[in-house]
Amino acid sequence: MKQKFDIIESTCVPLPLENVDTDQIIPARFLKATTRDEQFFGDNLFRDWRYRPDGTPDPDFVLNDPRYGGEILVAGRNFGSGSSREHAAWAIAGYGFKVVISSFFADIHKNNELNNFVLPVVVTPSFLEELFASIEADPATKVRVDVPNQTVTNLATGRSQSFELNAYKKYCLMNALDDIDYLLLQKEKIEAYEKR
Repeated sequence: MKQKFDIIESTCVPLPLENVDTDQIIPARFLKATTRDEQFFGDNLFRDWRYRPDGTPDPDFVLNDPRYGGEILVAGRNFGSGSSREHAAWAIAGYGFKVVISSFFADIHKNNELNNFVLPVVVTPSFLEELFASIEADPATKVRVDVPNQTVTNLATGRSQSFELNAYKKYCLMNALDDIDYLLLQKEKIEAYEKR
């Protein structure tokens, strides 16, 4: 969903698992869907972990735990590895996450998130561990992600870190523009160039 990014302050959903691949984020059987409906993919985010074989929610999975919620997913190292399916980013956005924090993202998945208005924030392993510890100690812990200043702050400890963000993608996120929107804004410049 296109939305302007500025400062996001939210509680978090912790997923302290490493090497979460795109098939775990959205199983391959959902790639046959003929819809791009965000709710459809969001409803099936982490489907095989979230639901039992009979379709009932697994109370042991974090998305079914009423203590946790919010717009920020805090994930273990190497998030989004595996296939390049964009559906994984659709599912994350469709569930309502605006930010995913990890110490490492698979490159293609990271770019898919950015293209679908989900901000991947890379932090150091020690900062990630601190976040997990804070959230475990108090599920009401909030994190502030300041997109203009490119900082992430654990409000439980006051500790902050800077994160990298491509200037073009930052501009697009802060102005709710996808690549086509951005090109359309450049229409006059493109036409002037073509005339020259």
